[in-house]
Amino acid sequence: MIDERIWRVVGDPLVRPTGSGELAGETVAVKDLYAVAGQRIGGGNPAWLDHAVRELAHAWAVERLLADGAAVHGIAQTDEFAYSLAGTNAHHGTPPNPRAPHRISGGSSSGSASAVSMGEASIGLGTDTGGSIRVPASYQGLWGIRTTHGAVPVDGLLPLAPSFDTIGWLTRGPELLAEVGRSLLPPADVTTGEVVVVDGLLGLAAPDVAATIGPLAAGRPRISWPMTELPAMLATMQTLQAYEAWQSHGAWLATRLDTLGADVRQRFERASTITAQQADAARVEVERHRSGMRRHLGERVLLLPSASSVAPPVGKPRVLDAVRQATMQLTCIAGIGGLPAVSVPLTTEDGLPAGACLVGPAGSDHALIALAASLA
Repeated sequence: MIDERIWRVVGDPLVRPTGSGELAGETVAVKDLYAVAGQRIGGGNPAWLDHAVRELAHAWAVERLLADGAAVHGIAQTDEFAYSLAGTNAHHGTPPNPRAPHRISGGSSSGSASAVSMGEASIGLGTDTGGSIRVPASYQGLWGIRTTHGAVPVDGLLPLAPSFDTIGWLTRGPELLAEVGRSLLPPADVTTGEVVVVDGLLGLAAPDVAATIGPLAAGRPRISWPMTELPAMLATMQTLQAYEAWQSHGAWLATRLDTLGADVRQRFERASTITAQQADAARVEVERHRSGMRRHLGERVLLLPSASSVAPPVGKPRVLDAVRQATMQLTCIAGIGGLPAVSVPLTTEDGLPAGACLVGPAGSDHALIALAASLA
């Protein structure tokens, strides 16, 4: 009996390895946005699944993992069309969070994260557009990486917002996180500099999370950050993200918005109102912020919270809205910058999972994983 909050379909395995590499013996929970040959992409929405056709080939990332010896254990649930950070899908429920029972799993890579956290898979293959790897990693005490935008091919991936969509994965330890990186990422060619801190960004986290990150931040150089611009930067990203989400799915959803859960429906309804002119203006601003952010950080690595709080309790929708907006002020930095980000698991004084995030230079994914492991 499978837990349908975590899995849409499982096998023993669902797909066998096609090669014998460094990932031999590892099992993958594939987020239900990736093409798996012979299976349909469900996107977290039953109506979409009903209309989907079986895929003829694997997504690029799935093919690479199989070639390096990993097996696909199953297709894991996701928030609808990956347009959420909570994991509270209206159709199949909230995947369990064994590290913080009765608290949400974090999304949208919710099923993949819970499969790894529960020990039902060793690798959770997910995506990160606005924090969908970093947030569940933080909430469930996992290691996770959002890769440099464009570093890993997205062939065979159901899009949300291509300007921000990235491949990512979750594991229980840094060694396997790095091993998957050697399978999926280009060879290492960018190094990292010193780790720096922005006190204003630490201040966006709840006191218990900020206190947990405190020892890692102690003694690090402090740098300035345009904190007053951060809400506007996030709004600009959300405008472009929403426009692209509607371009990706609006033609199908226009007469099917009633198939969506209330929270995701509200986001798509807003997305449908954004004009091409507004999107063009947002795109210009995103590029301006991206260039400025990369110049400001240079080779340095920014340390900040992975999420603004520990995982909120299940069944508190108003709390989720507030937490989402606060968390996205932190996660949008890597999203706008197109930068890699690694979430390192920590534990608060109350014993709840939290995450410290390292955001590095574009292309420094391998070095960033190694740095994160050394800090842990």
